[in-house]
Amino acid sequence: MLKSGILNPALLHLLARIRHTNTLVIADRGFPFWPQVETVDLALVADLPTVLQVLAAVRGNFHAGRAFLAEEFLRSNPPERQEALRAACAGIALEFEPHAQFKLRVPRAIGLIRTGDSIPYANLILESA
Repeated sequence: MLKSGILNPALLHLLARIRHTNTLVIADRGFPFWPQVETVDLALVADLPTVLQVLAAVRGNFHAGRAFLAEEFLRSNPPERQEALRAACAGIALEFEPHAQFKLRVPRAIGLIRTGDSIPYANLILESA
């Protein structure tokens, strides 16, 4: 029996299949459903878990080289929230792009983790290093 780290078997199975340069989406609760992308839905209630909570858990088993985010996140969120994101992504190169461009990356992802987050444009795509 697992005693620490990620305990969700579906999430562990997804993470185990990601290889070099593959991508993983961590999305908020309102992110569109993509039928061609395996989705692990962790949303429990409003804002639980958050994108940053899931990111913190995933980083223990996932080496990300860069992360893609919507540039609208910067316009829609206060500086302290932006700083929390940057701190959670310490050591990962961040690339901000228009939300429409961001969504074009989603179908190529190995999987998508849906959270209960309600922060505007909190979605991110991690690229494995």
